[in-house]
Amino acid sequence: MELQDIRDLNPDNLSELLASWGQPAFRAKQIYSWLWQHRAGSFDDMTNLPIPLRESLKAHFGFLPISLDRLQVSTDGTIKARWKLHDRHRIESVLIPVVEDNRFTACVSCQVGCSLTCAFCATGKMKRIRNLTVGEIVGQVEAVQDLCLEHYGRNLTHIVYMGMGEPLLAYRPVMESIERLTSPAGAGMSPKRITISTAGIAKMIRQLADDGTRTNLALSLHAADDEKRNRMMPINETNNLPSLMDAIKYYYQQTGNRISFEYIAFLGFNDTPADARNLVRLCRMFPVRVNIIEYNPVAGVPYEKSGEERTDAFARIIRDSGVMVTVRRSRGKDIDAACGQLANKE
Repeated sequence: MELQDIRDLNPDNLSELLASWGQPAFRAKQIYSWLWQHRAGSFDDMTNLPIPLRESLKAHFGFLPISLDRLQVSTDGTIKARWKLHDRHRIESVLIPVVEDNRFTACVSCQVGCSLTCAFCATGKMKRIRNLTVGEIVGQVEAVQDLCLEHYGRNLTHIVYMGMGEPLLAYRPVMESIERLTSPAGAGMSPKRITISTAGIAKMIRQLADDGTRTNLALSLHAADDEKRNRMMPINETNNLPSLMDAIKYYYQQTGNRISFEYIAFLGFNDTPADARNLVRLCRMFPVRVNIIEYNPVAGVPYEKSGEERTDAFARIIRDSGVMVTVRRSRGKDIDAACGQLANKE
């Protein structure tokens, strides 16, 4: 029988469990510290716990493994890792270094596969199998942190939930993993260094606001009108742009957190001056930064990346309208850089 991962218990769960076993309250804090500050990989590592308690924990819980399955290192320093989970499914994480800015970002997955079938995305070609657990999400961050230390001798500075899967459809494990990463009793990372990226689920964006989320929010927009967005992102048919803009405006009013629009520029599809003007209209509803992203092509997908001159002209229209905009050139061009490409292999 497969044991539950001990890392899936939140502090209240852990306290209630230990109280039911007749253990003193401070034991929960000790275990939590071992899990999230010392990164213990077994109960035997928890040397300040009585042996009988360690044996009881072993009988009821385990540490579900996440192991490196394949690693790709780009000439630009980007590192992509494919991980094998305990049930043999595979997921991806990416380390994106910007050494000159001392910025090292972990891009992590939250689901095995994805249910949203976005037309340009390699993960969209995979069916959604399951959500990741809290331990698997945080385990990715810890594993990428190790890669960052190994390759660059530096610690991670940022985390984005922008890998395989839709974070707002894995809401509980995503939010609980953020709690572990930001808690002073956990990794102690600032929530302002964490970004949740969503394809756009209005109801759950409002939920983020009501829950007082302190992280940044990124909307994978990619088109500024419903007709085009419907064609490549089916989720837009039930979460159209007016409903999304209302939800994000509510999120901003409730939290004041930073908002960005992620916008992949596709040749001849969404990179015209008219598209830029439509995007500017959306940006006038609340403070927002636009990140224009160069596309990493995916085999069998009918979209092509926009040329540099077209992308720069598109960005100039937005910038001249007073909107903050950044053009992000493709990273990892010589590896399987597009989200889901490496997990889809073999």
